[in-house]
Order: sequence, then structure tokens, then C-alpha cells
Amino acid sequence: MPAAKWLTVVGIGEDGIDGLSEQAKAAISGADLVFGGSRHLALAAPLITAQAQPWPTPFDSTLAAVRAVRGEAVCVLASGDPMLHGVGATLSRVFAADEMQVLPMPSAFSLAASRLAWPLAEVTTLSLHGRDVAHVRRYLQPGRKLLVLTSDSQGPAAMAAYLCDHGLGGTTLTVLEALGGSGEKIHRSHAASFQPRDIHPLNLLAVEIAADATADFLPLAPGIADDWFDHDGQITKRDIRALTLSALQPLPGQLLWDIGGGAGSIAIEWLLQDPSMHAVSVERHAERAARISRNARRLGVPDLTVMTAAAPAAYANLPPPDAVFIGGGGSNMAVIDGAIKALRAGGRLVVNAVTLETENQLITAHKNHGGRLLRLALAEAQAVGKLTGWRAAMPVTQWSWSKP
Repeated sequence: MPAAKWLTVVGIGEDGIDGLSEQAKAAISGADLVFGGSRHLALAAPLITAQAQPWPTPFDSTLAAVRAVRGEAVCVLASGDPMLHGVGATLSRVFAADEMQVLPMPSAFSLAASRLAWPLAEVTTLSLHGRDVAHVRRYLQPGRKLLVLTSDSQGPAAMAAYLCDHGLGGTTLTVLEALGGSGEKIHRSHAASFQPRDIHPLNLLAVEIAADATADFLPLAPGIADDWFDHDGQITKRDIRALTLSALQPLPGQLLWDIGGGAGSIAIEWLLQDPSMHAVSVERHAERAARISRNARRLGVPDLTVMTAAAPAAYANLPPPDAVFIGGGGSNMAVIDGAIKALRAGGRLVVNAVTLETENQLITAHKNHGGRLLRLALAEAQAVGKLTGWRAAMPVTQWSWSKP
């Protein structure tokens, strides 16, 4: 059994060893091995008396090198607060809390909030380090303030362009570079007038959302309008989609299988419920599958996994789901039976039918398994000549069931 607290994670700022506590300095100088990025190792170099080990490129999230020296006096260097979008979070998934101690410094978010006099509890903080800028989409809301970690010197320009593409050119961008160090710089401009320049790769963006006349804010409620999605008619329509998401009962961190994805609307709205959500959209038509991926990125969930395959054969290559929606292929009972078998205990299955053939399958499934069977019939007021009348949509039969 490794000695208790053999691993010390030290947060270090751009001011280097001058900002470290005596405890942090002792942890670095007393270590048998010091891990860190090249920049961190250079900042701490005056204190390192043993071997300095840079992280491999690409970074090994399994931390094999650290696991190989488990029990020795090991120090890991990280930026600011290691537990906030840092290597400390990765280490905590590999090593127990009683094996490691963490000595944090102020995070980049804390430093930025102090420079701007922004109450941190009233600000949305997120990291786009190594991530598609589209992940910011859900947070672009009127009057919102964001603090965003970027990947490199190109990050601010990419953000400015993305904001302009969504009618938010009047948004104020503040670039905070090398916070806490001798090279600290702060530069402010509007997204529309942002000029690329030599920006320090270690930067953070403060974003104050301001809308232009063409701004398109993504609604927070389920059932966003159909015209947000590119589709060929194969889409779960807005009102039925809202009822379907309610039946699916999304919970944080859960995985959805969206079978017969169409335009991907169910999977995309599932992911928009919370950043921790996961989803796979299974669509057998390649053109529709490509369209789903485009819709997902445009609506801010580029991590949606899209599988071009047919159900139920596709199930064998997927992790067990917490919820399954079947919007296409439900007339094949094997598609439904396979989903029932794959679901985790407590998982939810929702199947929508518009054809008599699929409806008959759902009536049988309800008889055999129980659950809830609904008939959803909607009508919308539309012009009838110079007058107005109700135009009925095709009724939808919905079966929802929870696995014991």
C-alpha cells in the first residue's frame, strides 16, 4: 500500500516560485520526481532538486508515468487551481483522496474576476481548451457574462468570429493575457472590431454578451422551433419533441440512444439539457447522418456521436444507455426488443409512432410490459381562404416505459 499523501499537486502561477507558500516550495524541493508541463517546470526550476519529467505529447490521461512511481515522493505542477479544469481533476480519477494533497493558487478565473471586479458567483465559467468553440453556444444569452479559458493565441479571434456569426458583434471581449505574471496584459474591444494581434498563448476571455438586431439566442426550454434544424421532413416536430423529452426524463450525465435520428433534434435537445449529458444518434442514411452532425455543431453540441448504421445491428457497438428514443424503425419489433434488453436498470424507453403498423407494435409492447400509452393529437390554426381554421397534424402514438 502506498504511503499516505505521497503525491502532492502544486498550483503555480505566472509569478513562479515567488507566489508559492513555504509548504508548496518544500513539496517541490523534497520530491523524488516532479511532473509538469514544460512551462511549469521552467517556472519551478530553482526549487527542483530531483528529476523533472515533462508530460508526454499527447497527454496521457491514464497517467501511466505517475502510476509507475506510486508511493514515492512525487510532485505534480499545475496552473493555478489544479482542481479547476486542471490536471488535479485527472489525478483524482486515478488516485484516492488519501494518497494526494493539493496546494492550489488562485485560478485564472479568480484572477480575471479580481481584475474586472466581476462577482465570480454571478459569472459563467467554462473551458474551451482543446474543445470546439461551438461549445459556448448554449451560454450566449442576453446580458450574460462569461469567463472562458482558451487553447492558444488563436482562441480570442475564433471566439470573436463565432460571436459575429450569431449576431453578437456588439459583445465586449476582454483578453486577459499571462495573468499574475510580469507580462500580464489586458485588452478590450467589441467582437465586430476585434483585430488579430500577437496574443500570449496563455490567455482568458471575458465576454459581455450584447445583441445585434440579427442575434439568435438559443431558447432554454425544450421544444425549440423546427427551423433551428436543417431537415428533409424527417424530424420530430417541436410540440411532440417537447413531450418526448419530458417522457425521456433526462438526468445529469446520462446517455441517450436516439434511434432513427432524422435531423438529430431529440439527441441535440437532450444534450442541451445539461453539459454533462451524452448522446448517440443512430441514422442509417449517410446524408441524414451528416446533416445531424452539422445541426449538432450549429446548436452548440458538437460532441454528439453520430453513427451511420441500422438498428438493431448498431446496438452491439454502443455502451449501455440510460434512455432510448425510437423515432424511426419502430415497426420492426426487433428494434424495440433490442433497446429493452440494452437499457440499464431504471432506464427509460420512449417510442413514437405515426403509422398503424408501428402503433400495433406499441399496443403489443404496452400489453406485455406496461408503461404509458398516449395518443398525441395536435391542431394548429391556419388560414382557410380569408378565414381561419384548425389544421390537424398526423396523430402520434407514444409508448413510454421504465425498465425495472
